[in-house]
Amino acid sequence: MLTPRAEDFPRWYQDLIAKAKLADNGPVRGTMVIRPVGYAIWERMQADMDARIKQAGVQNAYFPLFIPESYLRREADHVEGFSPELAVVTHAGGKELSEPLVVRPTSETVIGEFMAKWVDSYRDLPLLLNQWANVVRWELRPRTFLRTTEFLWQEGHTAHASEADAREHARDVHRNVYEAFMTDFLAIPVVPGRKTRKERFAGATNTMTVEAMMGDTKALQMGTSHELGQNFAKAFDISYSSAAGGVEHAWTTSWGTSTRMLGGLIMVHGDDNGLRLPPVMAPVQVQVMVVKAGDGVAEAATQLFQDLKTAGVRVKLDDRSDVPFGRRAVDAELQGIPIRIEVGPRDLATGNVTIARRVDGSKTPTAIGDVVGAVTSALKADQQRLYDEALAFRAANTVEVKTLGDAIEAAQTGWARVPWSAVGEDGEAEANGKAVTVRCLVRADGSMPDSGDEDGLVAILARSY
Repeated sequence: MLTPRAEDFPRWYQDLIAKAKLADNGPVRGTMVIRPVGYAIWERMQADMDARIKQAGVQNAYFPLFIPESYLRREADHVEGFSPELAVVTHAGGKELSEPLVVRPTSETVIGEFMAKWVDSYRDLPLLLNQWANVVRWELRPRTFLRTTEFLWQEGHTAHASEADAREHARDVHRNVYEAFMTDFLAIPVVPGRKTRKERFAGATNTMTVEAMMGDTKALQMGTSHELGQNFAKAFDISYSSAAGGVEHAWTTSWGTSTRMLGGLIMVHGDDNGLRLPPVMAPVQVQVMVVKAGDGVAEAATQLFQDLKTAGVRVKLDDRSDVPFGRRAVDAELQGIPIRIEVGPRDLATGNVTIARRVDGSKTPTAIGDVVGAVTSALKADQQRLYDEALAFRAANTVEVKTLGDAIEAAQTGWARVPWSAVGEDGEAEANGKAVTVRCLVRADGSMPDSGDEDGLVAILARSY
């Protein structure tokens, strides 16, 4: 069904997306159509992350798709960083526009304009906003979910009365929303770190990232959080009357994740048989399948479906006798459904059904009365197993080196941890010339640095998507 991962990883990735019916190419180069199977996964991801964002005290809002070009030009680094990716509208309604409109690549500028209107006093701060939306960045080398001209995401934008409050909020989101979501929900171990000056978001004073190792050992940036200092506040005059009676500029942050996470989910957990979904986030956790029609088979399958549903399991009943069982089983494997319960006349005659687990490929005859307990236990164990497998894979493919040359060589087949003092900005440029990037900077113990100038920092170098 799929090209083996070891033979051609990029082809395997595209095969899986197509044959699992996750997405298709859109009519405009670089765009994608997310099919119902793929969108159901995105909806689960969106719902869980949205709850975590709201738990952090953030409210959802919505801002326009079109942004006056002049807005982007107010912050020099921002417009310079995004200029190559912009889609610009110059005509509408049959006429040339007096000012070109940019299709949003991100919303710092338009949200900054309205923050300036809404913030008057220190009592209005912090202002914590999030938007679920689509954005457009003209992509020259598109790859479904990973790099597309249009993609779905969330973008948080906040304004604060102090630099310390802004920094703490950005780190709280990074740790308790992004890192926790990816670890606990997606079962993906990530490395939280600080981007180098070269890799910072355009207009930011600090960018934090969460990096994950894919199944081919390349790195994927799964999400970022940015401290914007007062750059955007000064450009858009986001100012407030302080408690002391003076007028001060706010400190702002932004942070975002996108459908890129779905691509990461595929590449971290997928195998040669298709997708493997972590049970906690799977839209369908269990598929009850009638193997072959027979006395009492449909009734037994329906009862198991009801019992599992009552137990809080997201379960689907597949009693399509007009579609061969083998084909249905292959489709369930491709789409990563964590557990199949196979109900057939032969097993049923002995009071059993077969529990097939997607993660380890095992098949276990199980008494009907024990199915609910066995399923709930297996779902919990398989969630942990996926995380443990991914963590062990990352550890096995990460090496400690001392020199830039050794780091570049090691990054051809995995990740390299090397002292940042042995790399520096000149070494970073040399690595970039060999298709290797500094993914992030961390302390020796793996924790997040407060500054890129701290002594003893470690750089993680890798090839990346």
